[in-house]
Amino acid sequence: MSTNAPPSPSSLRPPYARSAPPPGARAVATALVVAMAGAALLAGPAGASAVAPAPVAPAPVAPAPVTPTPVAPVLAPAAPDAESDAESDADAAAPPASPPTPESESTPDSASAPDSESAPESAPRFEGKAFDTCEAPSLAVMRAWLGSPYRAVGVYFGGRGRGCPVQKELTPAWVASAHAMGWRLLPLFVGSQAPCVHSAAKRPYAIGSTPWSQGVQEAGDAVRAARALGIGESSPLYLDIEAFRLEDTSCAATTLSFVRAWNREVRRLGYLPGYYSSADTGIRQIERERKAGTQDLPSVLWFARWRGEPALYTETSLHPEAWTPHARIHQYVGNVAESYGGRRMLIDRNAVDAPVARVTTAGTAASGRLRPGPDPDSGAGRLHPEEVRQPSLLQPEADPGSGPGADTQGALRF
Repeated sequence: MSTNAPPSPSSLRPPYARSAPPPGARAVATALVVAMAGAALLAGPAGASAVAPAPVAPAPVAPAPVTPTPVAPVLAPAAPDAESDAESDADAAAPPASPPTPESESTPDSASAPDSESAPESAPRFEGKAFDTCEAPSLAVMRAWLGSPYRAVGVYFGGRGRGCPVQKELTPAWVASAHAMGWRLLPLFVGSQAPCVHSAAKRPYAIGSTPWSQGVQEAGDAVRAARALGIGESSPLYLDIEAFRLEDTSCAATTLSFVRAWNREVRRLGYLPGYYSSADTGIRQIERERKAGTQDLPSVLWFARWRGEPALYTETSLHPEAWTPHARIHQYVGNVAESYGGRRMLIDRNAVDAPVARVTTAGTAASGRLRPGPDPDSGAGRLHPEEVRQPSLLQPEADPGSGPGADTQGALRF
């Protein structure tokens, strides 16, 4: 920007404009100028031409001052919230919790699941009836049970807390062959349990003093076991946490830390974390944490409440729109004996609208030894590899009750 003041109007006058000339002087002067110009032309060199005077540049005008546009200050991101005191005391190695994610304009009761909890497109989804039993049945039994209303089966594929740790039938060949017959698999991992678990049989498997680290480690165990069986990435892996004393705040915090760490690591390794528990304990805790905006929650919920009839979308421990669509399993009856094709088993009954395992190995149904499953539209169950449909809501039950839960002492599942 120039600091010189602009010239005044008086300073721009030519010097000859100081006084008026005497009368007749202008005509004499003009004649003299014409005569001198003619003489100069006659005396100049040939081909020379008159040079026009250089134009006079106008005096510079000082530019107007420019006001800088104000810039909003850059704010540093807020530091993430620390883990709760109880969880920090339980596991000093646990990372700080991520700041809560607002859900539907920060409405606490909003039922949308966390963004990271939606099922990958490559995870097949099954809608229909399933059973689970302590030990994987033989392929002959699975073939006989093709006459049942079930088309999915829960298999306890890993974890130190399984009631039936020796699964003699559960091999990669079994997984592939059962899948080729038309069965869809719900992989269950029974690892460490809450320190305040109700079942005396599960207390030897209590979560230790570093629940976060333990959860990460057992998640790795689960993924390795799934891969070894031919259960591929994007498949759901359902962590089984049996009923515990939710009112024991220290125990509940330890359990939550373990579950969150397991979920985070399973996701990081390319699988989908699911969660099985009693509707009145583990499931109630997870729903409470969802409302609080807690991160690293399960993508799919499998809740146990034995009422005799399925109630996938009317469970009182869950918001009606939480973990929807296609992210719920209801275990509605437990420890019942059923027979099909002359084969009897003790099972739990489940209603399913959720992801199932993506099997990566080929089966042997085409060999002729095993017959393929029925038409998916037969009513026994439907597999939806890609399409998404809004499930119809079931009518609420008159008396919600509490039920004993599949994970109470005396259950014969494990």
